Amino acid sequence: MKVLANDGVSQSGINALEKVGFEVLTTTVAQDQLVDYINDNEISVLLVRSATKVRTDIIDNCPSLKIIGRGGVGMDNIDVAYAREKGLHVINTPAASSGSVAELVFAHLYGGVRFLHDSNRNMPLEGDSKFKNLKKSYGGGIELRGKTLGIIGIGRIGQATAKIAIGVGMKVIAFDPFIEEVDIPLEFFDGQSANFKIKTVSKEEVLKNADFFTLHVPAQKEYVIGKTEIAQMKDGAGLVNAARGGVVDEVALVEALEKGKLGFAGLDVFENEPSPAIKVLMNSKISLTPHIGAATGEAQDRIGVELADQIISILK
Repeated sequence: MKVLANDGVSQSGINALEKVGFEVLTTTVAQDQLVDYINDNEISVLLVRSATKVRTDIIDNCPSLKIIGRGGVGMDNIDVAYAREKGLHVINTPAASSGSVAELVFAHLYGGVRFLHDSNRNMPLEGDSKFKNLKKSYGGGIELRGKTLGIIGIGRIGQATAKIAIGVGMKVIAFDPFIEEVDIPLEFFDGQSANFKIKTVSKEEVLKNADFFTLHVPAQKEYVIGKTEIAQMKDGAGLVNAARGGVVDEVALVEALEKGKLGFAGLDVFENEPSPAIKVLMNSKISLTPHIGAATGEAQDRIGVELADQIISILK
């Protein structure tokens, strides 16, 4: 049986599948050519990440397809219910990349409070001639320790983010319409451990009391953070979105940054991905990454192996 990893898969995943007799193809096939390619090559398993869309055209017209796999958490690029209704297995790896995304959130947070994203733009240009001016410009940073992190969506990635925040010494408050309480276990290098219980509160309470915000929610029709929500935040707050493009109103975000309502933002995902708005890309108060939350070697190895294990379990 053949597996098409259209958005790539780790070598560890390939090895696990080939070991039990699967043929793994890593050709990146254009979206409009996928149906023909799957049929011509009698593909049994289609693996995707966030780039490839698996809609009804593929589901209806590819009779050889038995499994659709998503390397990661969110499956908004797959018509999951329809696929399952048609008898296909739909799998994902919800826990494999949580830690990687959480670490990227804190990369943006640390960069934001110490202006690293802007300093790294200007030091190469003016560091030799305006060192003292730049030192003055970037010398007003603040510490994360002792501040309050507001987590909107306290699922697996939100919980992984909370772990880091607790370790940093931050207070954590969270909103999630589907979760009332979570246990956050922290395991340390020497075998010691601690457990923290977080009870979720209202969205309004999080917006009012947090110094920094991070979103961990699926794609949805309405903005989770828009002009109304930003107005409820503290002046100078920071916001990170490493969830999905479209959950933050980027027009309202840029306006709030320009007016000083928000201090900084970190974005790993964008409304117009893969062509983000120029106003977003050029704003000096926004720390930018190109949707790399799960793109660590460790996370990709875990994703590949977990997908392989599920495929083998279903088809072997």
